Amino acid sequence: MRFTSLIVELIRARPRLMFWVVVLFQAALWLIVPLMLYRGPPGDVATVLAFGREYQVGTDLGPPLAFWLADIAFRATGSHIVGVYLLAQLCFIVTFNALYLLGRAIVGGPQAVIAVLLTLTVTAFSSPGIAFGPEVLARPLFALVLLHGWQAIGLGRRSAWFALSIEAGLLLLTTVNAPWLLLLPLAFGLFTARGRRNLASFDPLLALLVIVALVLPWSIWVMRAGFRVLPELPRLNDPAAVATAWGWQIAGLLLAMTGIVVLTVLNWGRVARQSDDAPIVFRAPVDALARGYVFFFALAPALIGSLAAALYGRDQAVGGAGIALLMSGLAVVVATGDLVHLRHQLLLRKVWAFAVVAPALAVVASTLFLPWLGGGEQSTALPASAIGKFFGESFERRTNRPLQAVAGDPQLAALIGMSASRPHLLLDGGAARTPWITPEQFSASGGVVVWRAADTIGTPPEDIARRFPDLVPEVPRAFERLVSGRQPLLRIGWAIVRPKAP
Repeated sequence: MRFTSLIVELIRARPRLMFWVVVLFQAALWLIVPLMLYRGPPGDVATVLAFGREYQVGTDLGPPLAFWLADIAFRATGSHIVGVYLLAQLCFIVTFNALYLLGRAIVGGPQAVIAVLLTLTVTAFSSPGIAFGPEVLARPLFALVLLHGWQAIGLGRRSAWFALSIEAGLLLLTTVNAPWLLLLPLAFGLFTARGRRNLASFDPLLALLVIVALVLPWSIWVMRAGFRVLPELPRLNDPAAVATAWGWQIAGLLLAMTGIVVLTVLNWGRVARQSDDAPIVFRAPVDALARGYVFFFALAPALIGSLAAALYGRDQAVGGAGIALLMSGLAVVVATGDLVHLRHQLLLRKVWAFAVVAPALAVVASTLFLPWLGGGEQSTALPASAIGKFFGESFERRTNRPLQAVAGDPQLAALIGMSASRPHLLLDGGAARTPWITPEQFSASGGVVVWRAADTIGTPPEDIARRFPDLVPEVPRAFERLVSGRQPLLRIGWAIVRPKAP
């Protein structure tokens, strides 16, 4: 008598329900973990909020959409970081919903759920997805571009062009990597007969007009500021070093796909011999163009993004691993065949659950135990709320005014920028990096200058002392981390620049 687990039956009979169960579970997991363990925002979230608070059309960090949305979410939840976490998980849900709809159009609902289950094990969609920014916002927009790009180019649906134009315009307002990402669907359409036929109409021209209208303010800022959208051509002084770096980039992407690789190997017919009793998930034969579409977008973003990262010396694939590996699960499902045998159901379920939960366990372990091993400082261990409250109240008690600006150490200053008064952030470079406030305006309105204290006196570093020659340092303030371990207390040196009388 054959045994089929309830999960397999749900995949075959209720794929949409199964999709929402696993995706909402993942979203809830990565909403609860940071709220329980993080005392400070992860990654560059504090800087994103500081730039978003100013509502600039453009900055040296790129297009403005991600920064604006982060500030809106932060204000909507009463200046609490939970709004940004919710926004990040909303991006995650939209990304996988678009991936599921694309998979359902190509391989059917049941196998589309299998593709989603595989893609959920990619580590780029776990803890890195919490740090909301341009890369995180680009994921749902690129997933929607792939969905409506297939509908417009592959299926010839004219109604998809309008949605595609909106998504392409928003993607251009999100990341500087948008131009080469948008060239990929265009290249696929031009190199296929059906794609050329569907591109030969007025709909792409109308879509182009919508895109131009959306990005016009950003384009005007780029022309006025002289900002380079396209990077300079790299210099191949050492091709061997570039090849080595590219190899490491590919290895990093493969490491992020460990869950997919392990699950695929465990379900491989030559490894799992019990194929006669294995339940089968059936699909109709996949169209040849659809097969090429899936494989093209499973390989092109990863290869091009990793090569660009190697050429320009970046740590990860240009566009992020979340975009490079977005189609990896669907590509495995398409390559498997019309019949997907689910061998060793219990083992596959346990391995999948471990692959999904393991990043959360790693976050818990690194938060609780890494400080005792003498590891480096974690940004999420910094008490952002206590730091912002202390310096905001100290400035207000001294001057009888709310804190207007903060400068000094970029990380600490950005954390103070999240406090109740939402002070302006002044970074090195003045008008170039933070055009909303200049050093002269900072001296006039007053503010707080902070740095990491190396002694109990609070002597400022040379660069800060040179920028602010009249500083009178206060006694450094010590803050406790969530888990101090072997690390010393966080000592912050500070000084108040009093506002000038009108």
